[in-house]
Amino acid sequence: MALNMDFEKHNAEVDEVWKAYHAGSPSRVPMILGISSRYTILGRDANPKGISFEDYFLNPDVMFEHQLQHQWWIRHNLIADHPMGLPDEWAVNVDFQNSYEAMWFGCELKFMEGECPDTVPLLKDDNKRELFDRGIPDPFGGWMAKNWEYLDHFAERAKDTEFMGRPVKAGAPTACGTDGIFTVACNIRGATQVCLDMYTDPDYYHELMTYILEATIARVKAYRKRLGQPVESRALGYADDSILLLSEAAYREFVLPYHKRYFAEFGADGPNSIHLCGDATRHFKTIRDELKVNAFDTGFPVDFAWLREELGPDVTINGGPHVEVLRRGPAEMIDAEAKRILQSGVTEGGKFIFREGNNLAPHTPPEHVAAMYEACKRYGGY
Repeated sequence: MALNMDFEKHNAEVDEVWKAYHAGSPSRVPMILGISSRYTILGRDANPKGISFEDYFLNPDVMFEHQLQHQWWIRHNLIADHPMGLPDEWAVNVDFQNSYEAMWFGCELKFMEGECPDTVPLLKDDNKRELFDRGIPDPFGGWMAKNWEYLDHFAERAKDTEFMGRPVKAGAPTACGTDGIFTVACNIRGATQVCLDMYTDPDYYHELMTYILEATIARVKAYRKRLGQPVESRALGYADDSILLLSEAAYREFVLPYHKRYFAEFGADGPNSIHLCGDATRHFKTIRDELKVNAFDTGFPVDFAWLREELGPDVTINGGPHVEVLRRGPAEMIDAEAKRILQSGVTEGGKFIFREGNNLAPHTPPEHVAAMYEACKRYGGY
């Protein structure tokens, strides 16, 4: 059931909150939500047709229609400092979740009941040079051919489609960025094996990382060119969740050089931003200083008081309660956790954005999100 609220009034308030935040004089901490199609497909109320991820991935019409339902449901049920109610128009993007890069390199996709799809590592010890023999994959081949086929299909459908009285347009393909050079290595070789390769076969490890880096740079440049965007950029948004597996010394030795090369291509000047699930905060100061990153999107668990002291008042930090706290509640626990975080000192400098840590879990009740939002407004004032 949709929220009974004045969307126009809410959107006007949100606009003022963000204007003040971006002007450097925030009135209160803004709150955002990370919500993928996982939330609505695996949820009950938000998936009235009961579609599966297999339906969603393999049928562009299902993806098109569910994305519209997904957006409508969020804009009418989950309150945060984002626009709510009907938009001027809807945008439908290609969405292969976090599987797209491993699939591009040739990993098999697996569909699992009640779960997101995932891929199976391709490179075992007996075929670990297979990708090198194939060469860099075609940016527009394999699953990435479907990427562009779906986008073209969306554009055709959008010409004659309205949803809830609003026009629809095709948005963006997937794979315009990356989930991270090291994370992709873990996906296609297996996380345990990659970490072993660092020490038992370092030559192979560096050859694999170089291969993934060069392939990713080539794909991103090819996509930008096809989309009519500038091929080069001076600032970058990045992610590489798997670095939470590494010590500070191992990150510096085995991954940072590849991050530097990628950032030199697309984020040489900064300011750059990075998303890191889990607790990779031990790497944040290095990332700030070496990669010109001034905005961190965090996971869980995070010591926000320590992190603010570590990074200083001029760095943007996004973060908040564990997703299971939000899913399970009760509202009193959500309120207490929000208060603990917002009064930890992390808001010093006015560069904190409250969000779930990290990516809203399926079956999270909208009333728990509303409790988080009310707590943000209650304890997040300046």
